[in-house]
Parts: sequence; C-alpha cells; structure tokens
Amino acid sequence: MEVAYEYTRKRSEFGKHVVFENGETQVIESILPTDAFDDSYVQQKTVTTGTDTTPPLSTTEVNTERVVYKSTSMQHSEGGFPKEVDPSEPSDVARFRKRVEKSEEFEYAMKLLVPRVEKCLLQNNTVDIYEEYFQDEDINHYLEPPFAMGLAVFRDPSPVTRSATSVNWQVSGTFLHPEGASSGKIAVSYSVQNFQDERLNNTNMPNSSYIWDITNSNKPIVELTPQSPLTCLKYNPKSSDTLVAGSYNGTISYFDLRKSNGPTGKFCPVESSVIEKSHHDPVSDIFWVSSKTGHQCVSVSTDGQMFWWDTRKLEEPIDTLILDTDSKGGGVRLGASSLEYSQEAGPTKFLVGTEQGIVMSVNLRNKKTNNGITVFDTGSGMHHGPIPSIQRNPTHNKYFMTVGDWSARIWSDDLKSPIITSQYHNSYLTSGCWSPIRAGVFYVTRSDGVMDVWDISHNQNEVQYSHKVSDAALTSISIEGNTQGGGKLVAVGDANGLVSLLEVCDSLAQPQHNEKALVNTIFERSSVRQKNLEARDRETRRAKASKKESQENDGTNDNESKIMMLRGLETEFLDAVSPED
Repeated sequence: MEVAYEYTRKRSEFGKHVVFENGETQVIESILPTDAFDDSYVQQKTVTTGTDTTPPLSTTEVNTERVVYKSTSMQHSEGGFPKEVDPSEPSDVARFRKRVEKSEEFEYAMKLLVPRVEKCLLQNNTVDIYEEYFQDEDINHYLEPPFAMGLAVFRDPSPVTRSATSVNWQVSGTFLHPEGASSGKIAVSYSVQNFQDERLNNTNMPNSSYIWDITNSNKPIVELTPQSPLTCLKYNPKSSDTLVAGSYNGTISYFDLRKSNGPTGKFCPVESSVIEKSHHDPVSDIFWVSSKTGHQCVSVSTDGQMFWWDTRKLEEPIDTLILDTDSKGGGVRLGASSLEYSQEAGPTKFLVGTEQGIVMSVNLRNKKTNNGITVFDTGSGMHHGPIPSIQRNPTHNKYFMTVGDWSARIWSDDLKSPIITSQYHNSYLTSGCWSPIRAGVFYVTRSDGVMDVWDISHNQNEVQYSHKVSDAALTSISIEGNTQGGGKLVAVGDANGLVSLLEVCDSLAQPQHNEKALVNTIFERSSVRQKNLEARDRETRRAKASKKESQENDGTNDNESKIMMLRGLETEFLDAVSPED
C-alpha cells in the first residue's frame, strides 16, 4: 500500500516564501485494524542488529625485515704454502692440494664460501631492468612526432603575484636516475619588474626567492631572504652550495647554503654589495667567470655599466666597464638587458644584449686599445626592441643566438650581421636558450604562454613543435644537463610565479646521427652567404658613390663649357655693335 499526496502549485509562485495556514482536516487513507486481516497474517518479531561502516582490523602487525644491500668484490691469489712446499714446483703444489682437500677444514671452508660465491653469480646474471638494449643502434627519432609532458608545477608561496624572473639548474656531475627522473634542484628568483607597478607599493611585498627540489613541488627546500627582490640567480659551477644573485635595487648578494645564518630553511646573504657602489638600475643578468679562486662574477644592468665582483669582498667592484658605442667614450651608452659568458669560447669574452636591440661583444684583452667593445649590426640586423636572452651554442661556441622583438637570430663572431633569422612569431618573444644536447635545437618563450621549439637541422623556416604552457606570459626558461647528458627536463617560468617542469621526447633530446657536423655545415654555409651579401652591398654602395661623383664632375665640366660659350657670344656681340673707326 502506497500513501501519496499530490501537492500542486503555479509556476509563478515558485521561490516565494511559504505561508502556513490552518485548514480543514482531510483523510488521505484509512487503514483497517489488524482484526480485519485474514488468519494468514503473522506478526513479525522485532529484531535489533548493529552495523558499522569501519571494516574490522586485525590486531596483529606484520613488517618485513629490511635488508641493506651493498656491492663487494673478492680477489683471490694463490699462496699460503708452508715452508716445505715450493710454489714454483707443480708436483709439490699438486701433492699439497690433495692433502688439503681431504682434510675436514677444507670441507668446512667450502660450505661457507660456496653460498657467498653463488649469490654473487646470481646477482651478475640478474636482468638489468634499466639496460638500454638499443644504445648502440642508430635510431631515427624523427619517425615520431615531437611532444612534451608536464611533470610538475612549482607555485610561488608569496601572497603577492610575482614573476619568475630567472630559473637556474643546480650544477652537479650526473644526477640523473636510471629511469630518467632527475634528483636535481632549481633556483628561481621572483620579483616585479614592471616600472611603477602598484604591487611595489604593497607593504607586505616579499623579497624571498626559493630553491625547489623537482621531486617535491609542494614546498621549497630553501628560502633565500635578501634585502631586495632578486632579478637573477646563478649557481656556482664549481660549488653547488654557493649562489650569486642580482637584486632589484642594483646590489649583488652572495649565498652559501653551508652557512645557516637565519631561521630554519631560510638563508640570508653572506655578503652583499654597498648600494652606493652598485648598479643604479635593477641587475639584468649575472654570471660566474673563470678564476683560480672560483669567487669572481660579472653583472650588467640597464644603467649601461658592467661590473666584475669578488664574492669574498663585495664592498666595491674589482673592475668596471661602460657599455659605450664609441671606444673613446663619445658615443651612446647602451643599457644591458642580457649577458652571456662561456669559458669554452674564451675566458675574457662576453656577449651583451642591450635594450636598444644592439649586440655588443666585450673582450678584456683589447680593453686598453679600443675599450674591448665590438658593436654588431646597428642597421637592419638589429632587433626592434630589448634583447632578453643571448646565449652561445654549447656545441659550436663561435655562433650565438639572440632573442628579441618577434624573432630569434643566430650570429657569428666573424660577422657583424645575423646569419640566420627566424620567421616573425605572432606574439612577443620573452626568452630563449639552446638545447645542451641537440646542436641545432633551441627553445623560445612567448608572451602568450606558448613555448616554441626550433630544429634548424630539420627545418629552418618553420617551428618544429609548439606547446601551450600557461595562460600568462612566459618570462624565463632553462634546460637541465650539459653536453655530457640530460636535455630532457625543461623548466619554464611565467608572469604569475609558476614554474612548469616539462619533459620533452627523445626526438628533441637525443642527438641524431652526424648532427654536429650537419649543423656546423649549415652555420658555415649561412656565414659564407652573409659574407657574399655584405660584399655585394659594399660594391653596390661603392658603385653608387662613384657614379654620384662622376655626375658631379660632369656637371662641373658642363658649367665651364657654358661659361666659355657665353663669353664668346658676348665678344661677338660687342664687336658687332662697336662703331667702325
């Protein structure tokens, strides 16, 4: 029997407040008494049962015994013969062996040694699950389309939204796990670089930057607390426990993770430069330079100055250089927006990208003669805006790449104009870097949150792969590893303080057959082509100048002939009108 009452209401009254009123009693259903049922009705007894949603658990605990394995080796050399046995005589050795093998001590020793040797043999015969079966095979990874996977996202713990201005991987030997995962660390600097941004007026604006372990994206492992927000941060290539950083107020800070001078997990600078002797603008970039002590670094800023520092004493720079276009100091001072230093290219050579889109090469060996500065193309080859990234090719150090405006350009030290220019992208480029493994692959980030991958050994006219990383503008990029290994993990920072960790496929990380020679051939061919174009341009300008000069000379001769003709006509006229004697 089902008891139901239908309650109706107009749609226009839906959502209105309910008003209760007294009404007449209405009988919906009448249930007969139990006596009215037939004799087959049996009243059921009340049964009470208990229920529980928690599964029953046993009170017994079981834990496996932890076994610690270690690799050992054994070395056996024949010896221990008594004085009466000559080891050089085979007959004496054979008789001694027979006597020893029949003894009970030998049997006991063999019972102890055989299981240990058998265990070692079984370990050697175990299948290696990390073995690369096709390591020596020449595999063409171009058969698969390129792709990238997101592994983790590192979020700025600060309540104020800041940009991830730089990302730098910890410098170490080989920190790759056999499965491909890395146990490395990344140092990320956070700051707001927009001029007169409202966030800079916030009293709660944090100054901290962080070091993350890529296996744990929940919380940073180290917090760096400088006096001013950091704009760039670099690990020391000779010591993974020391870092140098440039700040928003122009000062330089030196951190040593072995010296805890703050609360747990927080590290204050061991040394900091004096603001009066530092840059007048935010530090654009900073690099460790080659030195015997391993304590020297160089920094650049948009104030047009280049400083060399000793991190043991940051009271004042040890050397200074003004980024002037004229060696005599009468030119235009250019503000530096990026810096590149590679010891393989030369311990005294530096590359500087400027806010004006001009590339400058600094060589300290020529500092006394021409200030050591060489200015590259200031015409059609220069960028239309600041150069946020400049980096040498890790395989061919003679060539370097600049990223600016809407294009990426590849240059050579021997030429003043770019040898390769990429097509213009749809949005502004913000940073870029070369792959440490693939000689012809480089990455660029865009302001629309997309990362583009170029492979000039495969195609120089189109992007090889594009990956949407974030909805915000990307600000920095860095790839783990060096020329000896790595190259699969890419860390990309954006304007909202997020650092995305990506893993690219083997086609973008594994070097192809004879790739270095192929890329070198492409660079040399492009260099020869650019040299021919420059020579043709010089000849064209020389021809135009000579033609203009000849036209000017011809015009001068014509004027002289006209003057002589007019003088002759004047003489004839005067002779005709003069009275006869």
